[in-house]
Parts: sequence; structure tokens; C-alpha cells
Amino acid sequence: QVHLVESGGGLVQPGGSLRLACAASGSIFSIYDMGWYRQTPGKQRELVAHITTGRSTNYADSVKGRFTISRDNAENTVYLQMNNLKPEDTAVYYCHADWGPYDYWGQGTQVTVSS
Repeated sequence: QVHLVESGGGLVQPGGSLRLACAASGSIFSIYDMGWYRQTPGKQRELVAHITTGRSTNYADSVKGRFTISRDNAENTVYLQMNNLKPEDTAVYYCHADWGPYDYWGQGTQVTVSS
């Protein structure tokens, strides 16, 4: 089992930056593909960025060129660097880990982009 804890959310002005971190514990982090999702009230959770064990990445079209996902297997952590933030990026951001039939979610961290 994997326990995921997100951090780094907060309030930022449009055009600003935040870096989210997701610390994993309880299992071998390096075997999991990792992702960041986000959700706003009344909407489905959507994939923001994904990174495989081989460090291949993919991004939602809405964040390409602004967000970067990375992982540090030595620190059991996955990051999401978010630049040039927009009000529409406001959401609760969730970390996700998956390996075969197993998948796990963090508790989420709020990101609010507002002036």
C-alpha cells in the first residue's frame, strides 16, 4: 500500500508559480507511474500531468508549456511545477500512484489563482 501526501498548494496571483510535491511512503515508489489530477466543484477529476517509471511524461493540453511533472525516486517524491498560472487552474490537486491493478490517491491540496 502507498500513502500519498501532497503539499505546496496555496493562493497565488495570475502569472505566478507554485510547486506541488507529493511524498510517498509504504511501498517501492519507483515501480509506480505517478500523476497529478485536479478537480473543481461539480466537475469530474481530470488528468493534469503523468510520469511513468521510465520518466515519460504527458500533459493536458491546457497546461502544456506551463506545467512540468518530475519525480525523485531517491526522495520518493513527485513534483508539479506550475508556471504562468491562470484563474482557470484553480482546483484541488490530487496525487495518484498506479501499478498494475493497484492505485492510490492523496488527500488533495487546494490551489487558488486569484488577484
